[in-house]
Amino acid sequence: MRNKFLGTGEKGYHPIHKIKICLSGLRYAVRYDFSVAYKMYLSIITLLICFLLRQWVDFLLIMAATALVLIAEMFNSAIEALCDFVETKENHKIKVIKDISAAAAGISILLWAVILLVEFSHLWQIMRT
Repeated sequence: MRNKFLGTGEKGYHPIHKIKICLSGLRYAVRYDFSVAYKMYLSIITLLICFLLRQWVDFLLIMAATALVLIAEMFNSAIEALCDFVETKENHKIKVIKDISAAAAGISILLWAVILLVEFSHLWQIMRT
């Protein structure tokens, strides 16, 4: 896509191309980053159960929490990869950047885990009755 301010890149906006890039990045993250993959699969299983039991609010809550955690994990992975690319030696400033990035991902993971635990217990009670 063309950058309006710098005047670089290709002309025109291609939404199909943007979707392909997005799916390619997600596929790469799931394939090569275990922390993204297991969260994705666990959430898909939970989403399927909620969908089959027609628990729509639970479904949407889990979907939102999963999106948040996947976004945070992928940003964390991208920041870490960029830091490793820029500075191959140990650097205190790079360590701080990576630690902050990991903390952001950790907060989203904690929220995701709490939501999944609450929803699993809720679904367990529904399935028992």
